[in-house]
Amino acid sequence: MKPVNLKQLAGELNLSVATVSRALNDRYDISQPTKDRVRELARKLNYEPNPYASGLRRQQSKIIGVIIPEVANHFFSLVINGIEEVARANDYHVLFYLTHDDHQRELSVARLLANGRVEGVLVSVANDKQDFSHLEALQGRGVPVVFFDRVQEETTTAKVTTNDYESSYEATRHLIDNGCRTIAHLVVSKTLSIGKRRMQGYTDALKDSGIAYEEELVVYAQASKAQDIEAIQALLLKRPDIDGIFASVESLAMSSYEACRNLGLVIPTDIKVIGFSNLETASLLDPPLTTVTQPAYAIGQEAARILFQAIIKNTPIVATQSIELKSELVVRGSTVAEMVKL
Repeated sequence: MKPVNLKQLAGELNLSVATVSRALNDRYDISQPTKDRVRELARKLNYEPNPYASGLRRQQSKIIGVIIPEVANHFFSLVINGIEEVARANDYHVLFYLTHDDHQRELSVARLLANGRVEGVLVSVANDKQDFSHLEALQGRGVPVVFFDRVQEETTTAKVTTNDYESSYEATRHLIDNGCRTIAHLVVSKTLSIGKRRMQGYTDALKDSGIAYEEELVVYAQASKAQDIEAIQALLLKRPDIDGIFASVESLAMSSYEACRNLGLVIPTDIKVIGFSNLETASLLDPPLTTVTQPAYAIGQEAARILFQAIIKNTPIVATQSIELKSELVVRGSTVAEMVKL
């Protein structure tokens, strides 16, 4: 007997070939009774799908794309490891694209991925634009998209983030509780949600502690590390009364250390420093850096799990699948003087 194909199944059931294919692939848009009818007849006629033909029909590449702004930040290295673990478990490959925080690069990558090369995309957006139509266009082409860390709030899809507001509030209060009254805030972006939420946590902590917010104490990330250091030094020279620095990303915390060293400021005696960072060597710095440590590995895992659920089950990704994970404040010597051993 010749193998039974989709067309024969469709003829027997008086259904379209597309409907039969969707039913066999457990598509969300096919009713359960129809799925049951199709599967029962497929079993009865010993239908065996052709994996090669099925892959072509579904444009299955077994590849997902990941768009990230940088890799020097240890946070993204951990995220990548989490994504790859889930991808391997699902027998998928991962293509990584680095934007260097450049909107035009992100736009070019999105256009490349819209051609069907990948089955889904995980993205942490660049920080220099608010136009995300290129990512929405990916969704319009049927490519599922999940945001992580640096997200676009208005786009309707799942987002995996951390409790940025609460963590920033706690970090600022930690500086205040340890004697700081003039606290500089180093911000990654004016437009990204993480920048806005971390800024809000900072300003609310000041307000609740009876400390006035000063716009002059806010420094935004520059185009390079050298420029970041220069901007921080300029602020510290202009405002020698600054006794605390809260850096919203790892690179700005490192730049703060260099700026203080260049100016002869001793941490934590002259100035205390805290920052968002997943740096493995934070405890080895001199002094060890107090950090808000994000669950980066888990962020990668959860974002990938949401994406693969959509890919494998052929279901849409919805905003209600979004997850917010908790970061941890790890107190070290950059904000609290070490106890003197007797």
